[in-house]
Amino acid sequence: MAVTALYVHVPFCAQKCRYCDFDSRSVAPCDLDAALDAYFEQLYARLDVFGNAGALRQVRTVYVGGGTPSLAGERLVELARRISAWCKPVEFTCEANPESLTAELATTLAEAGVTRISLGVQTLDNTELAVIGRIHNAERALEAIATVKDVGLDVSCDLMCGLPGQTMSSWQYTLNGVLAAAPHHVSVYPLTLEEGTPLYRMACRDESLEPDEDFQAACMDVARERLSSAGYHPYEVASYALDGHECAHNIAYWTGRGYLGLGRSAAGMLDAEDFDRLAGLFPGVAPRGDFHRVRLVQRNDDATAFEAEYLTHREAAAEDLMLACRMTRGVASDLLVRAARVIPAEELTAVCDRALELGLAAWVPEHGDTHAEPISSVDVIAGRARARLAPTHLGWLDGNMLFELFWDLA
Repeated sequence: MAVTALYVHVPFCAQKCRYCDFDSRSVAPCDLDAALDAYFEQLYARLDVFGNAGALRQVRTVYVGGGTPSLAGERLVELARRISAWCKPVEFTCEANPESLTAELATTLAEAGVTRISLGVQTLDNTELAVIGRIHNAERALEAIATVKDVGLDVSCDLMCGLPGQTMSSWQYTLNGVLAAAPHHVSVYPLTLEEGTPLYRMACRDESLEPDEDFQAACMDVARERLSSAGYHPYEVASYALDGHECAHNIAYWTGRGYLGLGRSAAGMLDAEDFDRLAGLFPGVAPRGDFHRVRLVQRNDDATAFEAEYLTHREAAAEDLMLACRMTRGVASDLLVRAARVIPAEELTAVCDRALELGLAAWVPEHGDTHAEPISSVDVIAGRARARLAPTHLGWLDGNMLFELFWDLA
């Protein structure tokens, strides 16, 4: 598992959204510059530690998320420059919110090596934006899309369905407005109420604020139809892209590639060999004799505390299968054959058959292969037939059930 991806976390926001349970902090304007300066100095130092250890040599994708990275302004540009000095990513994404993304910032980010901006648009209905605590308006969101495109960067838009007060009419208005702005990539997420967030507490007092799952499913269906007809192909459960504009960084997560995390709450994933080589970067984390893969989460600003989750060969294989179910292409036959080396074939066959029985997935021949007889799970897992187990429409809408089937193999 070569380390080919780097995630950097910037946990600052001008105002935290009411639905957000990510690790982010809203700092008083008078204290913001000092807080950002201190945090970014630690990021720069940590980045140099990674670089000097040779950990960034094969990095091909970078993603700076948050929080609101664009809030950091020139500090974000300097971070991009420093990352680009250690590696030459083919895709370099920075998250941004419309209110803090200027044409000057977009231009300097592009000059520093950034190739892609992911914008938190969420909705083009100003009332819905206000209810969820967003501080931009629809006009500013559309201006930000145009700004990113004008400087020659790819732009992705995040949208949310099931927002308080949202109707099918307002959802279609958002889709139409975003499609008219013509970003390169769109992600569509159903709102979830996370315990402890302001919106969760509001919904505890007012049930009308709770997302309606049937409405969300209808919104997802409408989005898929509208985006597909406009040339955006669905390649992952929540993601649509024009040809050639898929998010390579997220695909690295979903296909079991190794990645590093930089910054508080940033996660990384290393196999045993890479961890042995880079163990010195993670103080207090010791290898375990039976692990195949380790997930590492930085727990403080200065990278002196980490949380480690160790996965056995079997757990890693189950995770790879589960994550492959996020992709529209589904689980490739090669992955199933490899998984059968550490998961008993009869158990793997039973789960595939169960997914078929529930209508969550279907066999699709690979590489143009044709099969006169029905494709059987036994034959694919044994390597006698080549087919991928692809999510059906039901498996896409009810992905958690499909994911759980395969994760239960761990």
